Amino acid sequence: MRQGGAALLTLVTALLASGPAAGQTSTGASLEPFSVEDMGRLRDLSEPVFTADGQALFYVVTGKGDGDAQQSDLWRVPWDGGEPRALTHTGVASEWSPQPSDDGRFIAYLTDASDESQLWLMPTGGGAGRRVTNLPGGISDYTLSPDGLSALVVAEVGARVGQAEDAQSPIVIERFQTREDGRDWLDDRRQHLFRVTLATGAMVQITHGDYDHWAPRWSPDGTRIAFISKRCAEADRHICSDVYVMPAEGGEPTRISVHEGGDADPEYDAGGPEWSPDSRRLVWVQGGDERLTWYAPFQLAVADLETGRIDHPGWIDRWFYNPHWTSDGRSILAMVEQDRDTWLARIDPATGAIEYLTQGPRFASAFAAHGERIAVLDSDPRTPARLDALTPYRRVLADANPWLAQRRLAEMQDLAVEHDGVVIQSLLTLPHDAQPGARPPLIVRLHGGPVYQYSHEFMPDWQVYAAQGYAVLGVNPRGSSGRGQAFAQAQMANWGGPDVADVSASITHVIDAGLVDPNRIGIGGWSYGGILTDYMIVSDPRIRAAVSGAGMGHFLGGYGVDQYARDYELELGTPWDQPDLWRRLSRPFYEVRKVTAPTLFLCAEADSNVPCTGAQQMYQALRSVGTPTRLVVYPGENHGLVTPSHIQDRMQRQLDWYGRWLAPTTPAGDGS
Repeated sequence: MRQGGAALLTLVTALLASGPAAGQTSTGASLEPFSVEDMGRLRDLSEPVFTADGQALFYVVTGKGDGDAQQSDLWRVPWDGGEPRALTHTGVASEWSPQPSDDGRFIAYLTDASDESQLWLMPTGGGAGRRVTNLPGGISDYTLSPDGLSALVVAEVGARVGQAEDAQSPIVIERFQTREDGRDWLDDRRQHLFRVTLATGAMVQITHGDYDHWAPRWSPDGTRIAFISKRCAEADRHICSDVYVMPAEGGEPTRISVHEGGDADPEYDAGGPEWSPDSRRLVWVQGGDERLTWYAPFQLAVADLETGRIDHPGWIDRWFYNPHWTSDGRSILAMVEQDRDTWLARIDPATGAIEYLTQGPRFASAFAAHGERIAVLDSDPRTPARLDALTPYRRVLADANPWLAQRRLAEMQDLAVEHDGVVIQSLLTLPHDAQPGARPPLIVRLHGGPVYQYSHEFMPDWQVYAAQGYAVLGVNPRGSSGRGQAFAQAQMANWGGPDVADVSASITHVIDAGLVDPNRIGIGGWSYGGILTDYMIVSDPRIRAAVSGAGMGHFLGGYGVDQYARDYELELGTPWDQPDLWRRLSRPFYEVRKVTAPTLFLCAEADSNVPCTGAQQMYQALRSVGTPTRLVVYPGENHGLVTPSHIQDRMQRQLDWYGRWLAPTTPAGDGS
């Protein structure tokens, strides 16, 4: 079925193999294909930060620890060369959020060594750690004072915080928002700031009231604290986070931001307010009008605390993330999302000029800077994120996955198709053993968000599919980020509309180009990717098998079940005021008889983001009308799976499901 006269525009290889022949190491040995088991071997790098003297970097390495759990360790690598070295390695407890003291004497970090996350200290060069805090419920964030004597920590306060699970009292909720993924039920608990004396562990609560507080940052001169709070009326119903400043010893905070929308909103995961070196200015990421929810690109905001002036340097129709001042205060470093790429940029706060420090098919996820020294964590289609120095020239500092040199990896290609007058970009990965003219089965992957995108980064599940003989197509339909507000907003309050048409047009394109088998089309995704999967299986009869992970197809029945009541009402209105719209968006459930594709539904038992209700309802509907289906629930998991065996199980189950229904001899819709 052709959608909207899709036409071929480009099919360009984004990253070409170089060096040894494909399928061989530099010594000529055969390479092994990337496997499900290899997914469990991958280690992720995150949170780079320079030591106080700039001679080394700390960072976090996360992978499978002892037993069936992810585990994180602190590492250190010299800037001028040398082997990275683990500072912690128990195999059980995790350590993260490293912050060196300004005088270079110690490094602070968070660890769950005592079950709940608490603040600990260790010598800068490594050694035995010392526990500082013992707050019920643990700590979610912190910042050190410039003199190294104190810290501000973020911890929950509430009647049930710290209670043992077998002794907890009934949950009583009066808030508009009832749940939040990772925090579960929202009763009277609030996140507040505590000032802690590092030598003794003595602490005092310095914020109060029925508000939450996030992302504390101590000013370099030690006199003030910046943080984020939501203090508007009925805060749960609005995107109204603001930047506040208060004296370091406590007192009444002053609201700095004047924007009636989200300022450095923690839900953006785009960074908190950051002080300039002279303690006169703050920079943060600002969202758009709350009525646009997540569809407006996040922009930089800079406040001069002496004059009260707020500027927006480098304003472009793209998303900015995690801004920080350079050491001289003359520039701002931030990550800027582009079409299928995210680059590190230097922004001049006076002129707004933007200089990109990384370019090409890459996905930057974090960076660190000290004087003229800049390091970046980024990935490309054949390399998981590694830590590279950018100055004075690019070179590798730390790579946690050197064993991948022994794996045969499939190439990623750029694909573009014009549909409805709009160019839709996709990424295509073909099996590495595909012969010319071969038409392998296709797995279409749908990303979450919906305001997110597939980028030029290492995709382990795509590599597994390619090793098993599948082509993989990752589509960035309308609603995706990286292309500006109009592109993202095109499917606002119209889920399953333009995005479905764009995905179908992209499928048509690869079929017409002779790249895949038109009779073996599978589809799947997680979160909004699962939601879009539900829309696709009632819209495109060419789909022969589907995997809907953490999805929802009956929004009328899901209202009030997940954490998005505010967002739904801002974007859609209430179900009783807009019943026709809500029912139209619930069409996967009401039009379930159109589904011919056998569909596997996956969900996480403790997920408050997209609860299992969504998967249960669609599973029950398909089961009722006789379409082959299966429901798999991962116990104890939140929205993002973290248990290694569950992650591996999810991948293997998808392979098994597609293998069953996309086999060459399997007739479409055969339920045997």
